[in-house]
Amino acid sequence: MAGNRSNRVQYHCSFCGKNQDQVRRLIAGPGAVYICDECVDLCREIIDEETGTATPAAGSRPISATTGDVPPPKFIYDHLEDYVVGQEQAKKVLSVAVYNHYKRIAAAQDTDIELEKSNILLVGPTGVGKTLLAKTLARILDVPFSVADATALTEAGYVGEDVENILLHLIQSADFDIQKAERGIIYID
Repeated sequence: MAGNRSNRVQYHCSFCGKNQDQVRRLIAGPGAVYICDECVDLCREIIDEETGTATPAAGSRPISATTGDVPPPKFIYDHLEDYVVGQEQAKKVLSVAVYNHYKRIAAAQDTDIELEKSNILLVGPTGVGKTLLAKTLARILDVPFSVADATALTEAGYVGEDVENILLHLIQSADFDIQKAERGIIYID
C-alpha cells in the first residue's frame, strides 16, 4: 500500500509531549492521559525538594568535575542528548574528550597512568549549537564557564581582550573560587 505508513497508534506523554518511542515507559492514566518515566522522575524530584526528602533516582548520581567526581561518557552524552538536538558526532566526541580530560587531571599525581591531552575545535556556521554544547557541558559538570570573543583577543598592552581578562571572567563565574575556576571551561568563540 503506497503512502501508508505504520497503522500503529502513537501515544504521547500529556506533560512533555514525547511519544512512546522516545521514552523508556509510558504510563496510561484515566481517559487519554499518559505520563512518561522522565516526567514521573521530574515530579518525584519536585516533591522531594519541597518536602526535603530527596532520594536519588535510579541511575542518577551527583556529578561535579570540581570535586573530581567525573561521570562516564555515556552519562555525559545522555545529558547532552536531553538539551541539544542533533549534533550526534559532536556530542559523542565531546563526552569522551571531557571524560578523558578530567580523568587526566585527576590522575596527574599518579605517574603510572598516562592519558594523552586532546584539544577540540568545533567548526560550523552560526546557530548550529557550538556554544550551547559547551555551556551545557559546563552545566552538566557543575564547572564555571566563560566565553571569549576571538576577534577581540590581542597581546597584553594593546586595545582589546587579553588572556588575563579571559581568566578574570572565568574566576568571576566561579565566584572567585580559584580551585573551582581551575576546572572551568573557557570557550573561545
